[in-house]
Order: sequence, then structure tokens, then C-alpha cells
Amino acid sequence: QVQLVESGGGLVQAGGSLRLSCAASGFIFSIYTMGWYRQAPGNQRELVATTTPGSSTNYTDSVKGRFTISRDNAKKMVYLQMNSLEPEDTAVYYCNARRVGANYWGQGTQVTVSS
Repeated sequence: QVQLVESGGGLVQAGGSLRLSCAASGFIFSIYTMGWYRQAPGNQRELVATTTPGSSTNYTDSVKGRFTISRDNAKKMVYLQMNSLEPEDTAVYYCNARRVGANYWGQGTQVTVSS
């Protein structure tokens, strides 16, 4: 079955870095757009970054220049390198895989940035 398993979340001070990883299985990883989304308490889930099958990337404005999304099709992994973290980045981060007719989510990993 389809699985997306996130790891790498935790508590970090403002200005610090974290690297999130998402291990995918159960589908043809290379043909899916992979993404990271986040949801803070009381807020809707929002897009953070995506990477297409051709490795084109897209970022929400608030993380441009600080976060980098990447994928390894051979390992079926997607990563989110987060630098210069801010308290406003505190949220549960979710891995997503989507294409026409399919949309999968991981269980999420908590990222907490202290000021």
C-alpha cells in the first residue's frame, strides 16, 4: 500500500536548521509531484514547496531563499532543507504525493522553532 513516512522534525532555536525526509513506497515515485505542506494550530494546511517529476521546484514566498526541496527518485525520497528557521515556521509538516487522480499524505512531523 501507499506509504509516506516523514522524519527529521524537532525543536530548534530561531536561526537554526533542520532537514526533513520523506520515505515513499507503494507507488511509482518518479511520476509524482512531491511536496511539503505545513499546518500550524488554528491555521489551514498550506503549501511549503513542491518538486515535479522533472525536478522543477516551487516555494511559497515566506520560505524562498531559506528552504530547499529536493528528491531522489532512485531512493524514493524527498527532502526539505530548512535554514534560518523562524518561530513562524512552527507547524506540523506533511509530505504529499500527487498526480492526476491520486493524492497521498504522510502522517506529519512536528517542527517547533523557539525564539
